[in-house]
Amino acid sequence: MAQNYLTRILNARVYEIARETPLEYAPVLSRRFGNHVWLKREDLQPVFSFKCRGAYNKMSRLPRAALKRGVIASSAGNHAQGVALAAERLGARATIVMPRTTPQIKIDAVRGLGAAIELRGDNYDEAYAYARKLASRRRLAFVHPYDDPEVIAGQGTIGLEILKQHPGDIDAIFVPVGGGGLIAGIAAYVKQIRPAVRIIGVEPEDADAMSRSLELRRRIKLDHVGIFADGVAVRQVGRETLRLCRRWVDRVVIVTNDEICAAMKDVFEDRRLILEPAGALAIAGLKRHAASAGWRGKTLVAVASGANVNFDRLRHVSERAEIGERREAVFAVTIPERPGSLKRFCHILGRHNITEFNYRYADARRAHIFVGVQVRDGDEMRRLVRTLTRGGYPTTDMTDNELAKLHARYMVGGRAPNARDEVLYRFEFPERPGALMNFLSQMGGRWNISLFHYRSHGADFGRVLVGMQVPRGDRRAFERLLDRVGYERVEETDNPAYRLFLS
Repeated sequence: MAQNYLTRILNARVYEIARETPLEYAPVLSRRFGNHVWLKREDLQPVFSFKCRGAYNKMSRLPRAALKRGVIASSAGNHAQGVALAAERLGARATIVMPRTTPQIKIDAVRGLGAAIELRGDNYDEAYAYARKLASRRRLAFVHPYDDPEVIAGQGTIGLEILKQHPGDIDAIFVPVGGGGLIAGIAAYVKQIRPAVRIIGVEPEDADAMSRSLELRRRIKLDHVGIFADGVAVRQVGRETLRLCRRWVDRVVIVTNDEICAAMKDVFEDRRLILEPAGALAIAGLKRHAASAGWRGKTLVAVASGANVNFDRLRHVSERAEIGERREAVFAVTIPERPGSLKRFCHILGRHNITEFNYRYADARRAHIFVGVQVRDGDEMRRLVRTLTRGGYPTTDMTDNELAKLHARYMVGGRAPNARDEVLYRFEFPERPGALMNFLSQMGGRWNISLFHYRSHGADFGRVLVGMQVPRGDRRAFERLLDRVGYERVEETDNPAYRLFLS
């Protein structure tokens, strides 16, 4: 059977539709992590992912009568585009069943290739079950996204190319894992040609079906999968892919969604390349495993498997990338509600750059603030918690708290019925360490800050919303002070959004 897969891969028909993608050196990632990092650029395929390889290899071997009747597939997006493109080239009709949660960019891409689309179910398994029923009812050839020897062989040509493009030693190849077709194909080829090369799979922590199946030595079905990395959101791996992975895969690494976001940012900074979450999965696993294993000077390859990402998803990625890299910590801090306490809090933070600050006056005794702070690593984050707590500011680390990061950070505040004489201003602070401290120092302790919201967005100026309790008799003196501070400002005290929701 092993020799059979080697023969299948060597004879796979993929280059009538796919291209041999480059193996690119990543100099920035290599310097950062002390290893030689290479990216296999499968995002450069005609459908921006590797899936066209397996789909075409399978469909090109179907009898002409089967192609004439048509093919059907179930997919969260990338396999769908591969099948649709293969059908267009082979003159076949294609029907694709996609979950309703599929990103619009992938739906539009499949439609653009001429395939008929049916949206069914909220996950891949529901779409798969429906596609199987349609295949039987309409006598259509079903093209499985991963659990088919010809599909696996098509994906295995990536392993063939990697070894051809890098004839020197390779210590490990990191591969994203969904249903297992990609890693099974790569492993089946690489392990028979260069057995010393480690094959390491990477899965998200909320879609780890392969890892669990390998541990239990049988296929398991997850009750639920997360869909952030929708390209690998599979509840159950294939029978054949599990068999091949048990034989040839060395291990599977599990990463968080925040680590995936960090990997997406890393690849952008290195190659100016925007991958989809599943496409950056292997890079996230490479980073985690190389760090935990203490690897230095190793030659490591990561398969950049796809770039079909909705643009609006990048907003979430940007928010979470620094947390995934452990370069930002998120804290809930309790401070005394009195003038000057916020200034003292910032003094304790020292030269740590504040990336986010959410605060709303609640009562006359204490206030709870939500703050983001730049750190170098997890150790510095823990030291900062201890420093703040010892300084009289009880602090809770929220860096790994999903509710806090997804929801609570945007809900801090609301109305403050006790914030008398409040005025509201929007400021532009220069985006540099010490800008907030400079503002607070010049404001002194005369007027109480009753609202503060800031989030760094990487621009030259940070946009800050500040509420201050300023009695009417002090307004002229307050305005003179703001003039001396010198930051650009707009008064928003009469803004209807403030009046309706905050005042």
